[in-house]
Amino acid sequence: MGEQPIYTTRAHVFQIDPTTKKNWVPASKQAVTVSYFYDSTRNSYRIISVDGTKVIINSTITPNMTFTKTSQKFGQWADSRANTVFGLGFSSEQQLAKFAEKFQEVKDAAKLARDKSQEKVETLSNHSQAHQDHQDHQEHQEQPESGRETPSTNQASSINGTDDEKISHVSPEAAVLKSENDRLKSAVELSNTNAKKWETELQTLRENNARLVDALQESSANVESWKKQLSACKEESDTLREKIVELEAQCKEADQEKQKNAQLTVRVQELEAELRDKEQELENLRKQAEIIPQLMAECESITTKLQAAEAKNGELEGRIGSLQVDIDDSRQKQGNMKGELKKFMDILDGKIDELHEFRQGLSKLGVDN
Repeated sequence: MGEQPIYTTRAHVFQIDPTTKKNWVPASKQAVTVSYFYDSTRNSYRIISVDGTKVIINSTITPNMTFTKTSQKFGQWADSRANTVFGLGFSSEQQLAKFAEKFQEVKDAAKLARDKSQEKVETLSNHSQAHQDHQDHQEHQEQPESGRETPSTNQASSINGTDDEKISHVSPEAAVLKSENDRLKSAVELSNTNAKKWETELQTLRENNARLVDALQESSANVESWKKQLSACKEESDTLREKIVELEAQCKEADQEKQKNAQLTVRVQELEAELRDKEQELENLRKQAEIIPQLMAECESITTKLQAAEAKNGELEGRIGSLQVDIDDSRQKQGNMKGELKKFMDILDGKIDELHEFRQGLSKLGVDN
């Protein structure tokens, strides 16, 4: 029958970086077919994957191999013969679980085949030893029988008294012994040949066992290396988590600062609106202040008239009574107007001072931001 596939799936194939022994290097650009093969002739199992015309996995399963699930959809195993570590990424957890289950089945079957092979070698070795012991025992028995024939021959010779009669009596038995001896020699040679053959195969098995022990030691070393790498990854993960916590705290502080800036922006807009109102009020006061020169001009005109009236006082003494009333009225109006003007000027000065303070507060607020 030869080699036949027994299970097939699809996965992304990776190999460990031979330089760093840490990073995964993609062996396929996309998901490819990964199959378990059974060789009935050699009674062995292999995992084979081909990407186009390129063989990317050719791994013989041994009882010392272990398939490890490193995540929900990723698994790996070390192949000491290929001197690499293979990794498979599946599209679902079910595919990974099925592949791992099949790996364990194949591994157990390979172990059973190895045990049967060792038992067969031991059985054949014991059989060869037993056959050799049996042959030695037969040769040991032949020597006494040959010794027992000698007195019989001598007795026949002594009875017959001639060498011809002695030869005629010994030849048939000697021929039987010779043929038996030849048969035993052939069996011994065959046994020695088989013993050498099994010894060679036993030596081969010992060498394979030594290689498997070396592979197991290398696998153990790889496991320790992976443990160290896993510990380093955990430490790096903890460091990254701490950095993430710090960054989240900084983000919270930044959000608080943004909220403060937003509040300050609203406050600035309110102050700008108040400033526009104050400027409008100041503009109104300026417009009112434009009336002051007219009032002053009226005051001066009244004063001029008053002086003219006083100059004519001599001439108009007769009319002083009536004019005195007019003068008093004019002076009273002038006093009232001066008082109102002074009050207006005080109010204007207060507004100007208030506007100046308001601008200083707004400038200070802009510098603080």
